[in-house]
Amino acid sequence: MSIHIVALGNEGDGFPEDNRQSGLIWTYLGRSALVSETESSLLLNSDASSIAYPVFTEYQACVFGNVRLVVHDCPVWGIFDSDWYTSRNLIVGADIIVIKYSVNDKSSFQEVKDSYIPVIKRTLSHCSVPVIISAIGIRQNEELPCTCPLCTSDRGNCVSASEGIQLAKELGATYLELHSLNDFYVGRYFGGVLEYFMIQTLNQKSSEKMKKRKKVSKCHGIRPPQLEQPEKMPVLKGEASHYNSDLHNLLFCCQCVDVVFYTEDLKEVVEAHKIVLCSVSNVFMLLFNVKSPADIQDSTVIRTAQDLFAVNNEITFPVTSQGPPCNPPVRVIVKDSLFCSCLSDILHFIYSGAFQWEELEEDVKKKLKNPSDVLGVIEKVKCILKTPGKMNCLKNCRSYQAKRPLWLYNTSLRFFFNTPMLADVIFKIQGSTVPAHRAVLVARCEVMAAMFNGNYLEANSVLVPVYGVSKETFLSFLEYLYTDSCCPAYGLEASSWCLLQQFSFWIQRASILQAMSLLICAEMYQVSRLQHICEFYIITQLQSMPSRELASTSLSVVGLLKKAKFHNSDCLSTWLLHFIATNYLIFSQKPDFQDLSAEERSFVEMHRWPSNMYLKQLAEYRKYVHSRKCRCIVM
Repeated sequence: MSIHIVALGNEGDGFPEDNRQSGLIWTYLGRSALVSETESSLLLNSDASSIAYPVFTEYQACVFGNVRLVVHDCPVWGIFDSDWYTSRNLIVGADIIVIKYSVNDKSSFQEVKDSYIPVIKRTLSHCSVPVIISAIGIRQNEELPCTCPLCTSDRGNCVSASEGIQLAKELGATYLELHSLNDFYVGRYFGGVLEYFMIQTLNQKSSEKMKKRKKVSKCHGIRPPQLEQPEKMPVLKGEASHYNSDLHNLLFCCQCVDVVFYTEDLKEVVEAHKIVLCSVSNVFMLLFNVKSPADIQDSTVIRTAQDLFAVNNEITFPVTSQGPPCNPPVRVIVKDSLFCSCLSDILHFIYSGAFQWEELEEDVKKKLKNPSDVLGVIEKVKCILKTPGKMNCLKNCRSYQAKRPLWLYNTSLRFFFNTPMLADVIFKIQGSTVPAHRAVLVARCEVMAAMFNGNYLEANSVLVPVYGVSKETFLSFLEYLYTDSCCPAYGLEASSWCLLQQFSFWIQRASILQAMSLLICAEMYQVSRLQHICEFYIITQLQSMPSRELASTSLSVVGLLKKAKFHNSDCLSTWLLHFIATNYLIFSQKPDFQDLSAEERSFVEMHRWPSNMYLKQLAEYRKYVHSRKCRCIVM
């Protein structure tokens, strides 16, 4: 049995003959674990004298053991004009068609779309052939590759993702963006889709072959057993983010307060936290000496800070809530009386994420009856947050917020992560120190809120020891508290990561173990959403591992199951039990399979795939087939 693939198009700026082995097809054939015995040859068309480079490169290889794979790679679209008969026969005879182009060559893409895609579409109208459209390269006019269908930033000299998707819709094709010809994009991304269509093609050909096969035996023999589908894996339910609400609640509870705002006649207005205010505005960074005027170099920020606020520690103020030990709150006088009367509402707006402009406007209108006063206060808020727009137009604020990425507000505290700026607590872990901020910890973690505000030693101590967790894991945990996101694999040290990059399966194993360590830390501090993130990451990594890697890896899935149960990760432990049962033939051969408890072993045996009944029926069928082959035809 064989599979015929036709690849059309040039994925580079040119296609010189000496560079033909750096293309998509050659890279896939050279790196795929399914491909063996690859051979290539150059085929010219009938008008070879007028063309200085090969029209087709033919590759022949074996896939899935004994299936013959034939690939015709044609970088020149002109073959449709010079030799229509040959090109049509190739398309009609193809089992899979791959169309590839460079995202930085829009003129060629437009020519192909206008001149040759309609020809292919008419040819495929009478047959059903899967088509893969591969957009290759990183767009040169943007810092990061954009795959958003609605993006219009790359409609100059580059082919946008929306144009590629539209082309795929016209052909009923699968659209892929390959930013680089590396192992991930070619081996897993492109290779995964191509191998899926290969399997579908083999299944279709096998089905047609079975239909055409005539039964010559009059007696009814034993039918081959039918392999049932494995049970569906449990679905993990995610937990919604409560990042903004955590910070907003911090303003209500008034814990870890380190700044107090006063009117000009020394009446207390509201308490706040320097770390939150500085994370959203350079005005507060300048006010609390986090940055100097030389660092900011913006006259409007300096002028806004001087006009609105004044820090004064010389005058005796009324006693208020105490901040961290040995650090009394900073006293700030608000010079503008109108702004001061609305300061409580402005802080609620900032602590909520600084995007609910309509609600802020309504709250200010309740305090100030004069429309010009309302606009003046709103303008001052915009100056503090450096939001562009006219004074009387909040629509500009909303449009500006819509254009900015949503994660910008969830990562405003990243600037202060693992830095001594404004830090009021230091964790001592594995001989190293990690600075942090009590306000963030109290807002985001209930265990730390109780630890820093209860009758514990940590409540009155600046240096807090941490036990039972590695430094890398604890940093990942703190990163989540500050930014509401994390990747467990990033917890690895740089030297270890560079070493592990040589072997992809070691990267997966290390990242899974790091995610489990982070899950244990999240369970210790009762941060449930981080637990769910780690569970989902572990499951995703295990699901992406092919069967051969599961069989050869030293990662103990049974060990993960034991840790998940011990640390009350019920969702992960249930999923791992189903995963072991679904891959029974692999895990039953591993030594740690014997470590399963009697209850776990009973569950795995009950839900195992393939079932024991199927294996018995398969053995009987093979015995029957063997006996039929050995019997003498004459007798």
